Amino acid sequence: MKNKKRFYPYILVITALAVLNFSSVHAFEIQWFGQAAFKITTPGGKVILIDPFITNNPKTPEALKDLSKLNQVDLILVTHGHGDHVGDTAKISETYGAKVALNADMGHTFASLGWVPYDRLIRFNKSGPITPLGDGTRITMVHAEHSSDVVHTDPESKKKTVHPGGEPSGYIIELENGFTIYHAGDTGVFGDMAFIGYYYKPDLALLPIGGHFTMDPDHAAFAIRNYLKTEKVVPMHYGTFAPLKGTPEQLNKSLAGFPTDVIVMQPGEVRTF
Repeated sequence: MKNKKRFYPYILVITALAVLNFSSVHAFEIQWFGQAAFKITTPGGKVILIDPFITNNPKTPEALKDLSKLNQVDLILVTHGHGDHVGDTAKISETYGAKVALNADMGHTFASLGWVPYDRLIRFNKSGPITPLGDGTRITMVHAEHSSDVVHTDPESKKKTVHPGGEPSGYIIELENGFTIYHAGDTGVFGDMAFIGYYYKPDLALLPIGGHFTMDPDHAAFAIRNYLKTEKVVPMHYGTFAPLKGTPEQLNKSLAGFPTDVIVMQPGEVRTF
């Protein structure tokens, strides 16, 4: 009995350290800037930005439009070429030396316009997983049902020219702890969402619900119920501009009790998972 008492404090310390280590290894953060712009801080401390439309985003809080407050960016994922998704990619990549991963054709456009040099581009395509942050995090490009072009405004003449944007995409992001996130990009419903749900089994889906350019709440609910069947979903791409009228409340109503947790985030909010 005396020996047990002697070792009891050490057991408590070891247990506490194990719990702290487990938490630090397995917890990760997601921050939403509005529209489709997210910041993911992985369990290993890497920072991924997706569609970083920040400085010109009417929903992003003013305090967050200072890009220096990002502090660290290791990787930027761009789903397609529209301005409300490309956003501040070039500036952020230059500031932090972050790699930019995107469809191979749009990569050529970014380089030819002088936005991002080839040595910071990761040009890839669908169903070819990459590990740009090391073996712990795996990223796979998947289909999206949308359009993609890149509009460039000449800084002197203000003339707009349109350039190839390749095909739109979504991303599957598998973190170091095994948690899997599906960022759908801008998309309508498509049948191969069933493949995404079955094959990748995302734990969390980031889905557009605004309508007009993407799924509305009814279509997003259909995709969740019939194809993705994710445990958690964060609605995005709504309320930023007048045509994007869909709301999380409408999504919940359309789900009609289906057991998916709709996590409603406010622009600028950070959630820990």
